[in-house]
Amino acid sequence: MTDIAFVLGTRPEIIKLAPVIRACEQHGVEYAVIHTGQHYSDNLDGVFFDQLELAEPDVNLGVGSGPHGEQTGEMLGGIERVVEDLDPDVVIVQGDTNSALAGGLAASKMDPKLAHVEAGLRSFDRSMPEETNRVIVDHIADYLFAPTEKSKWYLVREGISELRITVTGNTVVDALERNRTVARRKTTVLDDHGLTAGQYLLMTAHRQENVDDPDRFRALLDGAARAGQEHGLDVVYPIHPRARERLKEFEIDVPAPVRTIEPQDYLDFVRLLSASAAVLTDSGGVQEEACVLGVPCVTMRDNTERPETTDVGANRLSSCDSDRIRRAVTEMLNADGGWENPYGDGDAAVQILRALPVSVETEEVIR
Repeated sequence: MTDIAFVLGTRPEIIKLAPVIRACEQHGVEYAVIHTGQHYSDNLDGVFFDQLELAEPDVNLGVGSGPHGEQTGEMLGGIERVVEDLDPDVVIVQGDTNSALAGGLAASKMDPKLAHVEAGLRSFDRSMPEETNRVIVDHIADYLFAPTEKSKWYLVREGISELRITVTGNTVVDALERNRTVARRKTTVLDDHGLTAGQYLLMTAHRQENVDDPDRFRALLDGAARAGQEHGLDVVYPIHPRARERLKEFEIDVPAPVRTIEPQDYLDFVRLLSASAAVLTDSGGVQEEACVLGVPCVTMRDNTERPETTDVGANRLSSCDSDRIRRAVTEMLNADGGWENPYGDGDAAVQILRALPVSVETEEVIR
């Protein structure tokens, strides 16, 4: 019998659950990893297991892409069969992906308890599939691990008992504390792309509402280019294959000084982010990472489920308006970067493990 089964399927889930998986190893907790295959490119997430020094997943369902309902349904059936075989005490899911939704639904209809890491995040925008996923998983979970007091407050306001909620901080801090130094020492990504620390802007853009809308995608690129021109900085854009396909489909020319590069592995991306003058993004995870690393952030969205980053002054919302993006970058480059990290001290993983109904060795197990 397995103590814990982790269900994951995307890069952010691998990154944020890695500290909890590692804590299991260090404290003698038996676990298994179920990979749904939601990200099915080895270049996008397979190498993460190597870089994070994790064993390969025990099961890979290989679901791949597809419409939300089809993808989630296929995951649900596969996870249910594996959980029945493993018979874990607890199933852990993270975040707001279709993998988290499928893992949560499967566990809620079976014997294991369900734990949700990064519970209580809210954008209050139900047009986002992620918002639906995170709300559903929160309401069916037995253990909710909120990264901040604000996240806990959202959950309590929705009628969820405080007895089910533990504020732990965010495991992204655990992950970055372990890997930022490794990235600085091991990667050559700055030299590989002719970059100097502090002399470029980093950009990430992949969300459907941005890259699947040609007008928004053009405005986003134009705003980033104008910001770069105004400050004499290159804009480095590691572009997701899907976004690259949209550039071709919509016949969008990428304006200078924006330059696209291939998607980066985890350590290279951490180095690119930590050495940038500022980051322009539509990713929730990048907002957190930038805040923890002390990198000014501009979020090219209308809302954020990480309001703590804007509360402490680490982040500005710009929507996808070209001029607002340009102005927000200027504001963040001129801002005082001495904000306080709202996401904890880097011990979230151990807090999570000790709150679960599993036997945890008080001393680390040397294996």
